[in-house]
Amino acid sequence: MSSSPAAGALPGDPSPGSEGAGGGPTGGRRAVAVWGIGVAVYFVAIVFRTSLGVAGIDAAERFHINSSALSTFSILQLLVYAGMQIPVGLMVDRLGTKKVLALGVLLFTAGQLGFALSHSYAGALAARALLGCGDAMTFISVLRLGARWFPARHGPMIAQVAALFGMAGNLVSTLVLAQLLHTHGWTATFAGSAAAGVLVLVLLVAFLQDHPPGYEPAPAPHPGAGYVRRQIALAWREPGTRLGLWVHFTTQFPAMVFLLLWGMPFLVEAEGLDRGTAGELLTLVVLVNMAVGLVYGQIIGRHHAARLPLALGTVAATVVLWAAALAWPGPHAPMWLLITLCSVLGACGPASMIGFDFARPANPPERQGTASGIVNMGGFTASITTLLAIGLILDSTGEDYRAAFASVFALQALGLTQILRLRGRAQRREEERIVASRVETVHVPVLP
Repeated sequence: MSSSPAAGALPGDPSPGSEGAGGGPTGGRRAVAVWGIGVAVYFVAIVFRTSLGVAGIDAAERFHINSSALSTFSILQLLVYAGMQIPVGLMVDRLGTKKVLALGVLLFTAGQLGFALSHSYAGALAARALLGCGDAMTFISVLRLGARWFPARHGPMIAQVAALFGMAGNLVSTLVLAQLLHTHGWTATFAGSAAAGVLVLVLLVAFLQDHPPGYEPAPAPHPGAGYVRRQIALAWREPGTRLGLWVHFTTQFPAMVFLLLWGMPFLVEAEGLDRGTAGELLTLVVLVNMAVGLVYGQIIGRHHAARLPLALGTVAATVVLWAAALAWPGPHAPMWLLITLCSVLGACGPASMIGFDFARPANPPERQGTASGIVNMGGFTASITTLLAIGLILDSTGEDYRAAFASVFALQALGLTQILRLRGRAQRREEERIVASRVETVHVPVLP
């Protein structure tokens, strides 16, 4: 028997009486609108995060730095991002999405503006660190927002669509910011883009809600001194959380490193392409990412067992294409091979989202933020390591990009080993939870 909708609920609002079998909200137009604000924040964060990817050569000239110093920009930004993941997960679990997202927008907007106005290397580093701190607060918050407003069965697709809009932000960087940088210069481009942060902050404060009407979480007790340690320990104890971390670690970083910093220099300086053609290949990575994200989301939503084959298949394809490009006997790889490589790199982002689909069913709702933070550390830790390795190898070998990008294989081998080690344990634990949940939902009638 269903109850009436909550008082004041708008058409399209999920109502307590319209939940699905899992007892969660069913979505609706209001859910899409509220979640869309969170996605808009994430979109702007990605524009700011990836803006350095099209400005790497300009940054080296502006601040008079070498390859190692240039990679420090992205390394510091991602180091702050990765280091903030567990604290942000804990903040989201305790404070809710709106407060954490608002703080994130303030920080990444200030960082983008500071980067625009910086003339010193130290000042620019500080600005990127501030940007990374704010950026770290966006994706986990958007995942939590989707979990609060939509039914659990839509989780894989919701996560992939959020990532798709993030890649659209990357597209803005490769197409719009690159052109603006060429025509209007450094300060005008970065300072002008900071206005987008102000816009999403206004929308967030005015319209975003943590949860739909009628689905307010129970008041949380005071966490106590051991809350942080317990949350992290319980999330880490789940094999699904650890498997999710290693899936994210192994799949995300090849494309992240390519788009965030080293793709443009590699294509221009090592492969002899002009900036326009290189920009088109970076755009191809983004477009394929967006298309594959929708496909992966649909497949996993309908066939949960496809998670690991999709992740492992993406890793295998990435290894093969990178090996072919780097081992090509001539001075430059042919265009068809570079196009194929960039297409395969486009699948890395959607494959990394599969990591969250292992952690989500392994943890209860009150631990989702913490578990997502642990998973999200994986790919960014790998990206930091690879960014540093490439910069150091380039400086020590006289700009040998083939030797530098070979470092990708070492991290993929490490991640693949851990995935294969954890997959059986995580699968057994997940099956146990499914059986237990089915037993709990069986209602045996009591005869008078």
